[in-house]
Amino acid sequence: MSVVLITGASSGFGALTARALARAGHTVYASMRATTGRNAAAVAETAAFSHHHNVDLRTIELDVQSQESADAAVAKIIAAHGVLDVLVHNAGHMVTGPTEAFTPEEIAHVYDINVLGTQRVNRAALPNMRARGKGLVVWIGSSSTRGGTPPYLGPYFAAKAGMDALAISYAAELARFDIETSIVVPGSFTHGTNHFAHSGRPADEATVKAYDERYAGLMEQVSQRLAELAPPDADVAEVAAAVVRVVETPHGKRPFRVHIDPVDDGSEVVSVVADRIRAEFLTRIGLDDLLHPGLR
Repeated sequence: MSVVLITGASSGFGALTARALARAGHTVYASMRATTGRNAAAVAETAAFSHHHNVDLRTIELDVQSQESADAAVAKIIAAHGVLDVLVHNAGHMVTGPTEAFTPEEIAHVYDINVLGTQRVNRAALPNMRARGKGLVVWIGSSSTRGGTPPYLGPYFAAKAGMDALAISYAAELARFDIETSIVVPGSFTHGTNHFAHSGRPADEATVKAYDERYAGLMEQVSQRLAELAPPDADVAEVAAAVVRVVETPHGKRPFRVHIDPVDDGSEVVSVVADRIRAEFLTRIGLDDLLHPGLR
């Protein structure tokens, strides 16, 4: 069984994944910020779940916007267990609205959480994995990086694309340390998560108003039509189940990318081609060992 750290695990994909992995027998740290503040209820719910199901599920303070916080959380886990086997990058923040209405600072904030947050946690967690010569990094991506993308989600889509690109580079750079990478790609789930409900909005209301003259009600239309496209049995818990399957796949045989997309926005088709091109290119330049961690 593995020691697992999941970022952004107060709700949504993160909370579901933490519980699924704990029920599978792993020691799971569900990280979140403000554990004694606004997320105190989530901490209590997690503790109750752990007790009720007799599993090893714990919460830990971790703000992905702080290197000090990431370092402290990982150090606490390693002090308790000596290892960190699996890191799941799940923390993220969605914003909705016309892209022009977001200030550069607002877009930078989205990148800070979705992209730079993974870098901070990697810098805290990877030294232990590299020293041991074994580990797994799971990235919770988004089908928006390569699939059909509706408007009014530009900063979020751009940030998730940035995170995906970072994950791909890390996969090759960690391979010779025998650290595996898997990218789990959820599609649009309109039920079971709080992404749309908790999404941020641009502060420039004048620009938003100007766009509303021609795009009034756009986000409501997008949400409604995505919901109509999804099959009635679409279950957000399938994302958590996919992560469990990745973690429990034998080392060296884990998939590079897994899609869980009830709407089928085309992302998987594009990713198959892109990932094939990546593999072919690394092979052409004599670096095909980077495609298979630990094989040199």
